[in-house]
Amino acid sequence: MNKESMMQVIQMYDFYLEELQLYLDTHPGCRNALDMFSKYQDLRKAAYEAYAANFGPIVLSQTDTSHHFNWVDGPWPWERSTD
Repeated sequence: MNKESMMQVIQMYDFYLEELQLYLDTHPGCRNALDMFSKYQDLRKAAYEAYAANFGPIVLSQTDTSHHFNWVDGPWPWERSTD
């Protein structure tokens, strides 16, 4: 998957989680919604990790600071690259 496609998948999972959170605010015991929330949290985490492995960190917590603060390398996650 290319960089733009991976970012769209991440944004899709973020949207799903936001909507599920709003639903769960008013239906906190809904087993189906809780299961879906857990599923999309896992999918979102995997998508973030795949993006970071292929294109660099997307959130600050994914930075590698052992030798270089790589958060500043390359285009920012929300910037379009010229590739």
